[in-house]
Amino acid sequence: MANTRPLDDSDHARISAAVAAAELHSSGEIVTILADRSDGYTDVALAWAAATGLVALMALAIAPDFYMGLYDHLLGGWGHEWTPRMIFALAALVAGLKFAGMMVLQMWQPLRMLLVLPAIRTRRVHAAAIRAFRIGAERRTAGRTGVLIYLSMRERRAEIVADAAIATRVAPEVWGEAMAAMLAEVREGRVADGMIAAVDRVGAILAPHFPRSDQDINELPDRLIEV
Repeated sequence: MANTRPLDDSDHARISAAVAAAELHSSGEIVTILADRSDGYTDVALAWAAATGLVALMALAIAPDFYMGLYDHLLGGWGHEWTPRMIFALAALVAGLKFAGMMVLQMWQPLRMLLVLPAIRTRRVHAAAIRAFRIGAERRTAGRTGVLIYLSMRERRAEIVADAAIATRVAPEVWGEAMAAMLAEVREGRVADGMIAAVDRVGAILAPHFPRSDQDINELPDRLIEV
């Protein structure tokens, strides 16, 4: 899943065809979104940098002779008396350098993502999916039967969000089957196949509860959105 743009035009066409086919049997409207990532995690990066600076200060407090000796060595061995101002300046320099260095390291996105705790990834993906649902699917159908299938590549997470009418008839745990089918394919690098598998399962879940009628009109485009 290292490739953040894993789909080509033919994949888009296949997913759109799967959505159209699923909607032939249900009044539900299915929206699919593939995101590179769901959050920049700047706050997490700042937290790690601050923690690194704090650890550096603790190390200075535990072993001050090492840092002062290093500073004296940089001055060429000229002896001098340490004043409180110099000690605080040294502490600020060490903490600042550690903070800045950690921020620079986290500009490499694989490291930044590695340092994000799984629980934080899950919450951010869920929040991003809810926002996308409210923009792209919620209340866009007269019967409140929109469903969003959301896959976030860098976090390796997915969400399925349903509109109000569906939520009253389909228990949240039912979507687990669709999620499992999608992630099984995605883990093997077959992202398009995973999205199609999820669309097929979602369509099968919706059809018994929301059968399609002749009056149903697709109000959402049958296509994949990449963000």
